[in-house]
Amino acid sequence: MRSDAVFDVAIGGGGTVGLALACALADALGAGARIALVDRGALSAAGGRDIRASALSAGSKRLLATLGVWPAIAEAAQPVTAIDITDSRLSDAIRPILLSYDNTLAAAEPASYIVENERLRQALVAAAAARPAIALMGCSPIDGFVADAGGVSIRLANATLRAPLLVGADGRASRLRDDAGIKILRWSYPQTGIVTTVDHSKPHHGRALQHFLPSGPFAILPLTHNRSCITWTEATAGAQELLALEAEGFRAELARRFDYRLGEIVAVGARAAWPLDMHLARALVGERFALIGDAARVVHPIAGQGLNLGLRDVAALTEVIADAARLGLDTGAQLVLERYERWRRLDSALSAATYDALNGLFSNDWTLLRTARDFGLAVLDQLPVLKQFLVAEAAGVTGEVPKLLRGERP
Repeated sequence: MRSDAVFDVAIGGGGTVGLALACALADALGAGARIALVDRGALSAAGGRDIRASALSAGSKRLLATLGVWPAIAEAAQPVTAIDITDSRLSDAIRPILLSYDNTLAAAEPASYIVENERLRQALVAAAAARPAIALMGCSPIDGFVADAGGVSIRLANATLRAPLLVGADGRASRLRDDAGIKILRWSYPQTGIVTTVDHSKPHHGRALQHFLPSGPFAILPLTHNRSCITWTEATAGAQELLALEAEGFRAELARRFDYRLGEIVAVGARAAWPLDMHLARALVGERFALIGDAARVVHPIAGQGLNLGLRDVAALTEVIADAARLGLDTGAQLVLERYERWRRLDSALSAATYDALNGLFSNDWTLLRTARDFGLAVLDQLPVLKQFLVAEAAGVTGEVPKLLRGERP
């Protein structure tokens, strides 16, 4: 590659959100567009080690469908038909369902789907590779970048790229964010997230279950083929003990928390764990620079909205850049980037604060607080209009929705 390779947009980070942005921009900017997607790891469709699954909202599904990615994962995407919530102690013999709601929108459209992360990433890598406008530059860490009035110069090991705009999509530990001088608000939770996949003897019928336990939420998310993804939040000290257990001991602890309606646990897959924290970038843009996905914010996984927030970033930034390009404006200009920041700033801050508050509210065994929240859940269960509004809000189809989340091209 020439040392002065020029692109319309450069994206640093080839995870799910970075790949989706590359595909969206390639489509939106049309013939002749050049998008650089740069990542320190290999950008191939070969299977990786991510055993997690994500909840994709209806808005995210529309985005993926508009990009032509959804058909590649549709068979592996499990619609969530309903969600049940309990609030109990681990020792309680009975866990009554305090809140249950139908998880569909108008015309019976599912409000969310559960998709295994690797299947989604593989589909996006294939979609990016099929677009001539996208240059996939794997195994190419960005050594640094310098912005000036005419664009940004991005240093790789063997080349320098030039573009009007660099997008930081390099995850929670974003080096690009740090190099841009953007500070973050951060704190850690005394909790660890554990994830695994189980096969069970009874069908889930698409129902998801959220057990609120004193140490944190224990979610059972339906997957295809009579399987479920377990997303388990545990106090850090207890989590280390659980992770150290042999297979049978770990299975026994799973069974203590599992839903009796799904029968016996037939098999338990690989397990993984990570410390939980929250961070929020103090700005989403810098000089010829924008943040998306986990580089912009990481929220508590209690509501499973992290990936959806990143895809909302993708939809908003794509629309902002496409609109500027149609008007002949400099797509990396501060005025253009400020529109993106205004669009996404409030949602980022509100989401981080809301999920932090929910975790504090439910990861607590104080009797009076438990009584109050259980009463609140019971009242909410009797308010179908409010439940439907909350479902639509989580589906990403309320408010000022970018075109891609409506299933339209920007």
